[in-house]
Amino acid sequence: MIRFTLHQLRVFRVAAELLNYTRAAEKLHLTQPAVSMQIRQLEENIDLALFEQTGRRLYLTDAGRELYRYAQRILEVVTEAQEVLEGMKGVHRGHLRVSVASTANHFVARLLAEFSKLYPGVSFSLDVTNRESLLRQLDDNETDVVIMGEPPAGVDLVSEAFLENPLVGIAAADHPLAKKKNIALEELAQHRFVQRELASGTRAAVERFFAEHGLSVKPGLEMRSNEAIKQAIEAGLGVGIVSQHTLELELETGRLVILDVEGLPIIRHWYMVQRQGKRDTPVMRSFHDHVLEQARRQVRLPAR
Repeated sequence: MIRFTLHQLRVFRVAAELLNYTRAAEKLHLTQPAVSMQIRQLEENIDLALFEQTGRRLYLTDAGRELYRYAQRILEVVTEAQEVLEGMKGVHRGHLRVSVASTANHFVARLLAEFSKLYPGVSFSLDVTNRESLLRQLDDNETDVVIMGEPPAGVDLVSEAFLENPLVGIAAADHPLAKKKNIALEELAQHRFVQRELASGTRAAVERFFAEHGLSVKPGLEMRSNEAIKQAIEAGLGVGIVSQHTLELELETGRLVILDVEGLPIIRHWYMVQRQGKRDTPVMRSFHDHVLEQARRQVRLPAR
């Protein structure tokens, strides 16, 4: 009879996704030898090799690929069972997994803080990451709710818009455009842009907006975080278009300014997103209602 533990399956799943024991150990908050030991014990229990190493790279064997598919399904069912049983205890207990786009972290942290005061018995995990990772987490059922920009169409997701997300043009306070009024979009397009990576929803929205006006963004620097974009623009490396929700501190200190550009801001929305068919728990429903009721109060929209 084949025997394995849920812990072994969890370790194996992460190792199979990352194909690196050291990175898997970091993600699981284990040591690398502990990960190796769990994989070795699992291989001994099933009497099959799950990984093979060629040079310095790790690959899944045929058995490893087959077990990975089953591990995903098994752990998904176990997670759902845990959520349902926790939900039977009521709103005052349980765990909530929230993942957010990095640009939304500024106000989601405040929403969670207020929710925590209402339900002190509920524990949280908050992951702040990029759009690509958020979609992967939804696909793998690793999160309860995602807060992000517009989700992709044609995917098995349930989404609900709950707040406007204006995208504004910004520059350093000493930039030539900083004090100009009614800047034409054509003039803005002549300046070098500091922007997010290709997979970013904000970048896609900006490029689509310029294309609709027969323009394109002048290539410049590419950054993987909103904070890095703001720092680069503050240093004078170009202009950019970012969520107005992320500019509170920079505008208060005068390090950045919102540009007066014709046609801006681009109005997008923040969405709460869940995987299609995911079973709601009392904690998830309460957080959903809390976001709808409190989002506008918690978001501090700086003046232009």
